[in-house]
Amino acid sequence: MSVEVVNETEFDIDVSEFRDIAEYVMTQMHVSTGSELSIIFIDPEPMEELHIKWLDLEGPTDVMSFPIDELRPGTADKITGAGMLGDIVICPQVARQQSINAGHSSVEEMLLLTVHGILHLLGFDHAEPEDEKVMFGLQRRLLLTFLATRGTEPVDG
Repeated sequence: MSVEVVNETEFDIDVSEFRDIAEYVMTQMHVSTGSELSIIFIDPEPMEELHIKWLDLEGPTDVMSFPIDELRPGTADKITGAGMLGDIVICPQVARQQSINAGHSSVEEMLLLTVHGILHLLGFDHAEPEDEKVMFGLQRRLLLTFLATRGTEPVDG
């Protein structure tokens, strides 16, 4: 798997931690090891520009996903074909505010947003209550099992 992590902010980002969680999630979702993903951290102003351009919504948002090859999850018996999964764009400043409201660290929030973004790239959505239940349950399980396999708490940036 090729996971590129780019930090265009002054926020302290542990690139390896985000690469690790992306690889973990892609492995758990049975995505080919020949697949590629980009995670980009940007400031609120460019995030707002993306939010307006693509969703016609004002203000910066926490995460946006841009699928490329529209890959879907595989199974233990059939790994999905290789391709460009897409791009995830995260705004650390918005994530920090959300983490305060949620009562956990901003790093945990951004790890959650990374999982959330990957699931969107794999075709999951949360527009309908049943879809939300499935996606958020999977998102929670993936994040918690990743953190458990690490055996450490993320360091807040």
